[in-house]
Amino acid sequence: MRISCKKCRRLGTTVCGREKCAIRRKPYPPGMQGKNRRRRRDVSEFAKQLREKQVVRHSYGISERQFRGYVTKALAGHGGDVAKKLTESLEMRLDNVVFRLGFASSRSGARQLVAHGHISVNGRKVHTPSYKVKEGQSIIVNENSRSKGVFKNQDIVLKKHETPPWLLLEPAKWEGNVTSLPKVEDMVRLYNIKSIIEYYSR
Repeated sequence: MRISCKKCRRLGTTVCGREKCAIRRKPYPPGMQGKNRRRRRDVSEFAKQLREKQVVRHSYGISERQFRGYVTKALAGHGGDVAKKLTESLEMRLDNVVFRLGFASSRSGARQLVAHGHISVNGRKVHTPSYKVKEGQSIIVNENSRSKGVFKNQDIVLKKHETPPWLLLEPAKWEGNVTSLPKVEDMVRLYNIKSIIEYYSR
């Protein structure tokens, strides 16, 4: 699901994953009156929850059905931290891990790499972007894919790429490893997870 920058401008924040998101040039809603339209400050709590949910859902590029499924599963668990479970469900998706490792410049690009068979997990080719990667597994760009145009200059990018602490990248091997589980604190710093949980708990 490729995200249009119109969604970024409508939500007031970048969710497309592109370095050159249009919101940086046009920080106002799309449409003829967008530049003159002011964002309301007296929005309801429900509207705030809905916006936060949309921001996270579009950032990860997943459907409403998938996102609701992740939240419902996190809420259904017996005990434990709901925010932590939701964070792991989103961050441990294969397309997200591929993006975090720097093999693609956006999550939508990472989904295409996975769907087209360019990525293997523990030596097995995986075509499902939503595949849940586990701690200790290795993710690698298949050797016969590295010369393809989609990876042009990617070897240079990988040498400079910084991964989150829970991932280990070996640029020369085009390989990454999941060394631990992602930290919920990183997610909470970026998004209002509590607001999203409240939205689906109504």
